[in-house]
Amino acid sequence: MAENPLGANDDEFRDMMRKFLSGEGDIDPSKLAGAAGLPADPVMMARLMGQLRKAMDSTGDGIDWQNARDEAGRIAAEGSTRTAQLDLDRLRQALSVAALWLDEATGITQLTSEPALLTRAEWAHQTMPVWTELAEPVATSIADSMTRVLAEQVPEELKGMLAGASQMMRQVGGALFALQLGQVVGRLSAEVVSGGDIGIPLLPGRDETDVQAALLPQNVTAFGTDLDIPADQVQLYLSVRELAHARLFRHARWLRAHLISAITDATRGTTIRLERLESLAEGFDPQNLDSLRAALTSGELIEPKTEAQQQALARLETTLALIEGWVDVVTADATTRIPRADAVAETVRRRRASGGPAERAFATLVGLELRPRRLREAAAFWRQVTDAVGTEARDALWAHPDLMPTAADIDDPDARIRSMTDGPAEPDALDKALSDLLAGEGDRPVERGPGEAPDEPPSSDEPTA
Repeated sequence: MAENPLGANDDEFRDMMRKFLSGEGDIDPSKLAGAAGLPADPVMMARLMGQLRKAMDSTGDGIDWQNARDEAGRIAAEGSTRTAQLDLDRLRQALSVAALWLDEATGITQLTSEPALLTRAEWAHQTMPVWTELAEPVATSIADSMTRVLAEQVPEELKGMLAGASQMMRQVGGALFALQLGQVVGRLSAEVVSGGDIGIPLLPGRDETDVQAALLPQNVTAFGTDLDIPADQVQLYLSVRELAHARLFRHARWLRAHLISAITDATRGTTIRLERLESLAEGFDPQNLDSLRAALTSGELIEPKTEAQQQALARLETTLALIEGWVDVVTADATTRIPRADAVAETVRRRRASGGPAERAFATLVGLELRPRRLREAAAFWRQVTDAVGTEARDALWAHPDLMPTAADIDDPDARIRSMTDGPAEPDALDKALSDLLAGEGDRPVERGPGEAPDEPPSSDEPTA
């Protein structure tokens, strides 16, 4: 058993932490919950203490994301209500009609699997793998940095003890971050109306290139509550949007991996403001954790993005804008039969521009904003392309990543349209000279092998053809 300079061993250190977690120490557990951005109710206290004890007993090096899954599922289930069978049947009918309308607006074929109607808890459970994939680089960076800074700030005589328990401290930090993520996803389950509402494919299909279309009936109802628009029109519009989003990702099978890769590039190498952590460690008051809570929940611990990350983020925003813009245009064309379609569309645009509280909390926690800033410009680009070349040529731009429009195309749609509609360009002088040379090869003498006599020219006495 490892000893430290003060004569305490790792088990003694763990006992000290367990006393603190059970409320027998000097630190109020509710303040620790506040530092993690969690509500300080008795049920939450019990769950938090249980998760931290589990983290202390863990021997693994990674973050236990089961904490996030459990917390997200619990919060999502708390706010769930049962949807009447009649309302479910109406949504299924709306999805069927939406599929037929989409066939008129795009040549991209229908989905091979039936759209799902999910509860909030089901959505939280099925989407959690993507959320943890997005959050893991930041979570790992924060856990590593906190361990290092605390090791540097601790008095010399305590370093032996901290070194022996550093792994446990890292696990506790990871557990707190995972609980925060679970809180965010659980609250987000009350904001989204469909599988593609965030803009990225959160629900996997039958394989890694497929995507599942889904609606959350409870949230669809809440979406239309204050709009003064008939419920069936809201259901039809949201159904068309969701199916258009899912069809695009099923058609462009490379797109999901392309998008996730762009997100990973934007978060890879995330670093933490060590000077801010150091100042927190220097002035750390276990009786007043407000400063630590503010740092964790405001995102101020995350360093500004590097140039490479900024470039990756710009590419990500362009891709998201192109996806959302295409969905907007196709949905508008497919919903012309809905009398109040424009009103629903404007509500969707305003809602998407700002995002909900939980989505903004995720952006703060991970340092990744998923709302594209150039959505209107991207939609205008797709509208011009549609009007100029038609739906078939428009949708063909999703056939391969090399064909996908760029930020420059969004800035200058006419240039991209010209490249799609103009005939072959006139050959320049070099091209013409090369063509003449190749065309003249038929007049050159045929090469002979060794010993073969060349063709004799006809004599003047012989008749010529």
